[in-house]
Amino acid sequence: MTDGLARLPPANRTRAAIDIVANYIAQAGLKPAERLPTEHELMGALGIGRSTVREVMRHFQALGVIETRRGSGSFLRRSISAATVHLPLSFDPGPVRDGLLRTLDVRRGLEVEASMLAAVRAKAADIERMRETLEEMERVHLEKGTAGREDLAFHLSIYEATRNPLFGQLLEQMREAFELFFDKPFDRPDFARRSFPFHRELFDAIQARDPAAAREKTLEILAIVEEDIKDMSQ
Repeated sequence: MTDGLARLPPANRTRAAIDIVANYIAQAGLKPAERLPTEHELMGALGIGRSTVREVMRHFQALGVIETRRGSGSFLRRSISAATVHLPLSFDPGPVRDGLLRTLDVRRGLEVEASMLAAVRAKAADIERMRETLEEMERVHLEKGTAGREDLAFHLSIYEATRNPLFGQLLEQMREAFELFFDKPFDRPDFARRSFPFHRELFDAIQARDPAAAREKTLEILAIVEEDIKDMSQ
């Protein structure tokens, strides 16, 4: 089933994998409701790890083009190609400071609303997923002093808890811009470290079904991030 897939070079693997799998789906003529190759098949055909394959699947799930059924695999929900899995967004960040501040403007609008909605709409499974990502973020942070990717996973879990797939879709399409935050901006591994304790407080507010507190904690986190951007770029 994976004859149409070519092995990937080491660089930019996730983005390249998204495009190649999307092209494979189009070229193979897969129809909605048909099953996609398994994780193991994709790992072998593309020469990538399980974590990259799962990132690709999460990307497609966020876009609403596949669904994963426990014990059955992943199934196509609508036809796609490499030309349709990315919105035509253009982002030229320029200097790191300017790019981070521009991205922060968008994060503030999305994450404040997402946190408030999650506090109202989250199901028990959403809260548990949020707890798992938070605990992993805390574990990595205590071990390494930073946890950028795990931080992103925590915020993604909040987006998912809104029960509005557009939040996840927007974040997926802006992933390149958002990932500016997780590549040691200004060569400072302690970037935004001061915001770390507030993530637990944000989770507590969402779990307590308190949208006002969730909004407050989200704004506190992003205010610290903005201060660090300005201080560290001077």
